[in-house]
Amino acid sequence: MSSDPTLEDLLRELAPQVLGVLVRRSGDLADAQDALQDALLAATTQWPAQGVPDNPRAWLVVVGQNKLVDRYRSEEARRRREELVGTMEAVDAGDAFETDDSLLLLFGCCHPALSPASAVALTLRSVGGLTTAEIARAFLVPEATMAQRLSRARRTLRDLDGPFRMPSAQDYPARLRAVLRVLYLMFNEGYASTTGTSVARADLSAEALRLTRTLHESLPDDPEVAGLLALVLLTDARRPARTGPRGELVSLTDQDRRLWDSAMVDEGVALVEDALVRGSVGEYQLQAAIAAVHDEAPSTDATDWPQLLALYGLLERMTGNPMVTLNRAVALAMVHGPDAGLALLATLDDRLPGHHRLAAVRGHLLERAGRPGEAADQLLLAARGTTSLAERDYLLVQVARLRHGSAS
Repeated sequence: MSSDPTLEDLLRELAPQVLGVLVRRSGDLADAQDALQDALLAATTQWPAQGVPDNPRAWLVVVGQNKLVDRYRSEEARRRREELVGTMEAVDAGDAFETDDSLLLLFGCCHPALSPASAVALTLRSVGGLTTAEIARAFLVPEATMAQRLSRARRTLRDLDGPFRMPSAQDYPARLRAVLRVLYLMFNEGYASTTGTSVARADLSAEALRLTRTLHESLPDDPEVAGLLALVLLTDARRPARTGPRGELVSLTDQDRRLWDSAMVDEGVALVEDALVRGSVGEYQLQAAIAAVHDEAPSTDATDWPQLLALYGLLERMTGNPMVTLNRAVALAMVHGPDAGLALLATLDDRLPGHHRLAAVRGHLLERAGRPGEAADQLLLAARGTTSLAERDYLLVQVARLRHGSAS
């Protein structure tokens, strides 16, 4: 990749769009990714000297498509590939270049033939642009293991009939749920990185936001798509206040809410309010409603915690997710006191054994209950369990504050 940050940003933005076009035309993700890499390499060597073309996306597609044609010719391909070459050569170079094929790529990466874990990994690699090493760290597996998993996923798709076509009406709801889940996970990994020294990966969360916007434009009347877009906007609006001057993590309670992006908050609130009156309420709408309550409050103490407790109760009944129960315990503590929250946390010991977030929340509630020594022990346990260095450092600062009375 070029050392020019502006060029790097442009290529990173264009890569998934170009890959979508190449996948649609070749029907093979592995071949399309190889062709994309050839095109990106050509761009990094030619554009600095010759200038960025007027239509850089079209330029990359043409180069990538030519690489595919050359490869298929040199391989003495089977009849299907020979026919494919003819089809590709017949396509006008300008045809459909302005169409965003990222969603087609996304639906293909979320094909039901893949396991959920493989679908997320493949989407992070193909659409989100993460390296295999980064995905391996997120999944807590060796890089070689993740490389094998991605290779198996590509082979699975290669053996299917048209995996990169839009699903049928019958299959569409399930495929859409899978796509929403992948976008949700992609955004979360970008907003709150599970590994590394940085609090966030802005490029990844921005790509999740872009894809969610595109999906909403295609399905403006789907309340869950609107709910996910609202959730992403309302959460990402807090980004400017999530880190301190040295890049350290700042908790929601300590954030300067004046730094939050008010335009994103307004857009997110309007989206979720519209989605909630459309009929059936889904988990992303409820999560967006929770985010809206936080974003509209001037401070943590002024937050409508009874409303949050009710919303978390609905979400918990809908999903059965222990992480929702974990969050409900915080709301319960804010409404009925820390002992009530701690009692609810005790029900999660068997469901989330050894999970660092359980220890972190327990430490937070123990501090509120006036038990700083026990709180510090739990926060230290959480610090040892997290794979995020930024979160670890934040927790260790809290441990030091509780044990030694030092300023946070």
